[in-house]
Amino acid sequence: MEELFYCGEYFSPEATLECGQTFRYGREEEGYFVRAGERACLLTSMEGGVRIRCEREDAAYFARYFDLSRNYSEIFSRAQSSGEAYLAEAAVYGKGIRILNQEAEEMLFSFLLSQNNNIPRIRMLLTKLCEALGERREFLGRGYFTFPKTVRLAEQSEDFYRRLGFGYRAGYVIKTARAVAEGGLCGAEGMETEALREKLLSFSGVGRKVADCILLFGFHRTDAFPVDVWTERVYRERLGGTLKCREGIAKELSERFGQDSGYFQQYLFYFEREGR
Repeated sequence: MEELFYCGEYFSPEATLECGQTFRYGREEEGYFVRAGERACLLTSMEGGVRIRCEREDAAYFARYFDLSRNYSEIFSRAQSSGEAYLAEAAVYGKGIRILNQEAEEMLFSFLLSQNNNIPRIRMLLTKLCEALGERREFLGRGYFTFPKTVRLAEQSEDFYRRLGFGYRAGYVIKTARAVAEGGLCGAEGMETEALREKLLSFSGVGRKVADCILLFGFHRTDAFPVDVWTERVYRERLGGTLKCREGIAKELSERFGQDSGYFQQYLFYFEREGR
């Protein structure tokens, strides 16, 4: 087993995991048991920082997963000096949020399931999916299931996913799984953000908000600004925006905030949902 220790104020396990960017975690007495792709770790808040326990061969994976090499104090400072009073306040509340480097295919299917859904139910559906099609593993005496390979998802039927409780999303999942299994994401990492967004929008069930979530949380494209009911409210009531179309709002805010868009979106989303 390996232990990583991150010293500093810019990493809150609670804010990072519970701000809506990831779903495969469980809160327990010691901290958070996190599952990511085929791996798992235990995240514990300690005096002065955060301890990450994982398998020795997974240390580099989780250092990248939690974005430990990035200086979030600089991002926080840019939010403070943005000229947006509400953003500055939100950054103080959410300064411990880090944008995770998650696996793109896991994010694609996670956010397909997020549509018209709440976080507890998304987590429940993903748990059922992993238990049905993933591999059982163990870490620190805790059993867990890996996220299934896309080819495994593509082998199933739409009815299989309906039996898991996916409802109308079952059709999206099977069609998208088959498209991705046939090479639908080949070359995605090298695409510019706009081209990659168009690629994501070509998959069944993916609209602008879901595509921007996948861009941000699955490809770390921080020039994406996902707009949902919470950030739409922020735009109108806190930032003085006048547009009514969410796609237009996303475009305006991503142009306003540039490469900080994704970080600022999470500050604003988390503060509006949890801090008010």
